[in-house]
Amino acid sequence: MGIFKRIKTIAKADINRLLDNMEDPIAMLNEYSREMEQEMLEAQKALSRQIFVENKQATLIYDTKSLIDKRTRQAKLAINQKEDNMAKLAVHEKLIHEKQLAVYQQQYEAIQGQTKILKEKLQELQEIYRELQHKKVLLASRANVAQSIKQIQNVTASFQTDAITKGVARAEERISLMEAEVQAGNQFMNPLAQQEALYHNYVNEEELVQEIEKLKGEKESQVKQDS
Repeated sequence: MGIFKRIKTIAKADINRLLDNMEDPIAMLNEYSREMEQEMLEAQKALSRQIFVENKQATLIYDTKSLIDKRTRQAKLAINQKEDNMAKLAVHEKLIHEKQLAVYQQQYEAIQGQTKILKEKLQELQEIYRELQHKKVLLASRANVAQSIKQIQNVTASFQTDAITKGVARAEERISLMEAEVQAGNQFMNPLAQQEALYHNYVNEEELVQEIEKLKGEKESQVKQDS
């Protein structure tokens, strides 16, 4: 049918093949999505019109059956009342309506068949659209990952490994030199400061003997007190 003409190729083709040699495959998928949304909208409108025709035909059949039933009752009543002319007229109209009813029913069956085809096509269209949306999400994710990897590769390729290695070595050498300078500074302290430190840490023999005698005296005093 005409409203499905543009989507037919997409429905039968492999979407991955359609993405070959495209600069922006996601943009292409978005365009397909918009086209399919338009196709589904047109299909829904066509289905709505078809359902309207089907319902109208069903109403025509119902009204015709009602007329047949009415003319049948009138014919029976006229026969019972022996009104032959009225009976013939009622029967005549009844037969005409029955023939019309047969045509209406055939038309109704054809309309129902067309409605069924439209519904199936719309369902097929919706299924293809869902598949496309799902594939679009997956491909968008793959495209983002590929783009990220490509950027990383570009950055990695731009690295000057040798220059960086040499720079690190120079930095390490500079730090080692700074550490050596600190150590050298500790070895060559101010002589006066060194002498002062030695003086504060020096204990002569006399001070040592006095402290021992003092402790002995304290011990003897403690013994006497305990006795």
